[in-house]
Amino acid sequence: MDDTIVALTPRTWDLFADLVERQGGLFSSCWCSWFHPHSDDRGVTAEGNRDFKRRMVDDGVAHAALVVRDGEALAWAEYGTPCELPTIHHRKQYDAEVALGAPSTDWRVTCIQVDKRFRKQGLAEAALRGALELIAAAGGGVVEGYPHDLAEKKALGKKTSSSFLYNGTRTMYERVGFTYDRPKGMGNCVVRLEVAPA
Repeated sequence: MDDTIVALTPRTWDLFADLVERQGGLFSSCWCSWFHPHSDDRGVTAEGNRDFKRRMVDDGVAHAALVVRDGEALAWAEYGTPCELPTIHHRKQYDAEVALGAPSTDWRVTCIQVDKRFRKQGLAEAALRGALELIAAAGGGVVEGYPHDLAEKKALGKKTSSSFLYNGTRTMYERVGFTYDRPKGMGNCVVRLEVAPA
C-alpha cells in the first residue's frame, strides 16, 4: 500500500474531519476532543466538539499523525504535550504516582483510531509510528502512551472489542520500541519511549 503520514493542520483538517464523520463522530461524538483542556463547548454537542477541535487545530495546539491513502485519511494518532492533553483517564492515580517519583513526560499519545473498513491491517501502528516521526521533527523527547494491556484484561476474564481500543494495545507499542512502565487503572498501562530529535 502507498500510505503517507501527514500532520493534522488547518490545511489537512478536511482529511481528518472526513475520517471522523465516517466514524460517526467517535465515542459520543467527541471528535477526539476529550483529552484536551476543558472548555464550555467541549462535550456538550457533536457540533460543539467539532468546532472546539477545529479551533484547537487552527491555534496549533492539537496534533495528530494522519495515515493517508489515495487522498483519504484512514487512521490517526493524536499526540501532544501534557499541557495540550491534560485530561487522561485515571488522572488522579497518575498524578499521585508522579508525586511519588514516577517519571514525567514531554509528550503523550492519547488516541489512535482506524477507519472501520481498514482495521487489522497495521494502520494503528502506522499512525503511532507517524506520530513519533512528527514528535522527532518537533524536537523529540520522552513520549508516553496509555494503551490497553489485553493480557491483563484476559487474566481478569475480560474481553475487549476492537472498537474500544481507543489507544491501541501494549503489544503494538512494544513492537514500536516503547517499554512498559506501570499499570494505569484496570486494564491499561503506561509505556514510555525516548525519541531523538530529527
